[in-house]
Amino acid sequence: MSLLPNTTELIARARSDLRMGVPIVLDDELVFAAETLNTGRLATLRLKDSTLVLGVTVWRAETLKARAYDGDVARIVVPDDAPLSWIHSIIDPVDDLNAPMKGPLRTQRDGSAETVRLSINLVKSARLIPAVLTTPVGETAIDGLTRLSLAALEAHLERANPLLPVVSANLPLAVSEAGRLHVFRPDDGGEEHYAVEIGRPPRDAPVLTRLHSACFTGDLLGSLKCDCGPQLHGALRQMGMEGSGVLLYLNQEGRGIGLANKMRAYSLQDQGFDTVEANHRLGFEDDERDFRVGAEILRSMGFSQIRLMTNNPRKVDRMASCGLEVVERVPLKEGKGPFNADYLATKAKKSGHLL
Repeated sequence: MSLLPNTTELIARARSDLRMGVPIVLDDELVFAAETLNTGRLATLRLKDSTLVLGVTVWRAETLKARAYDGDVARIVVPDDAPLSWIHSIIDPVDDLNAPMKGPLRTQRDGSAETVRLSINLVKSARLIPAVLTTPVGETAIDGLTRLSLAALEAHLERANPLLPVVSANLPLAVSEAGRLHVFRPDDGGEEHYAVEIGRPPRDAPVLTRLHSACFTGDLLGSLKCDCGPQLHGALRQMGMEGSGVLLYLNQEGRGIGLANKMRAYSLQDQGFDTVEANHRLGFEDDERDFRVGAEILRSMGFSQIRLMTNNPRKVDRMASCGLEVVERVPLKEGKGPFNADYLATKAKKSGHLL
């Protein structure tokens, strides 16, 4: 048994390095998270005689009017004299309306885009803006940097991280004194997820279930921009009234983009963009959540049939694709008000929510 980190542990280390601005090595490419790149490291890269490439998703490329020859990503060649502020202006849309002319941008069409594609997905999992800076390793000193192979990273990103049960304990709640909290931790050291069990629902019958993605602003602060807080409390209240149920509290803030990026999306909404448009301008998909997490927790708790509390038909389909039988969709219409009317209309029109 080796004491050295395995692939999963190396990827967790790589994720942490990128968040701190430390580069990693993927095969023969040096990779930075563009958001956390600093002037010192950029100056060091300038000493090399090699091309710097800024990788962005096709959504961000469309906003920038940059050609995405690789389909889902674009590889923008960084001008030799471009300062760090130029890089940040390309990846962060907060100032797009004030400075819309950022080009002309030259993008690469030859060679493989696999390093950019996979490293963007890794940066996404670190809850950073989905953009990376890459350059060939060449003669750069790489001692001490985390090194990964593209093949190992691709295999890791495609799989669902196994969840390990940590602890469970009784937790009397306002909606039911028969509450119990279960804590699950992914094997890559990522964010923990929770299951709130109300009563003692039988494992051989459909259980009333809510998959609730964490919403710091709505659940804790009572934000009026969304319906998350009312949905959370409404679901628990109904489970308490029925005497049993399971609410999964999944740490996938902002549809999986993280709180910081969610606030960036909010700032774009202040400029007049809707929820989906804001995500796209940042470079994200409409929804970046991984619902396999919820399915795995339910199976590990012994459930195979659920009555799913949701207004989102896609969530029903995702649970079914993960091997759970959704015997009923239970509507959960809570929290509509003047501040979130446009948000809810966008969910209905663009995401298919039944509101």
